[in-house]
Amino acid sequence: MMGPFEATEEEAQEQLRVIATDLEGIRFRLLGVRASLPVPVTEPAMLVGEMEMDVSTEVRSVIECVVNDFINSAIRDLRSAADYSGDAKR
Repeated sequence: MMGPFEATEEEAQEQLRVIATDLEGIRFRLLGVRASLPVPVTEPAMLVGEMEMDVSTEVRSVIECVVNDFINSAIRDLRSAADYSGDAKR
């Protein structure tokens, strides 16, 4: 018998799909913020450390790193776990 906070594997996998979709929405919001910021002509020099970053470049850089290093892989991994059947040969 399942307790009140337990879920079946299918329910858990469906929740992973919902969470992955939520993360996609967050990714698009972040990319929208990034796209809304101006790109200074000095950005290349800031990115290689020749100049101190301004707020726009720092925010754009952080968003790019978060999306590429964490959110994209989280979405991929959650979808993979949601689709895992357990009977596939490795």
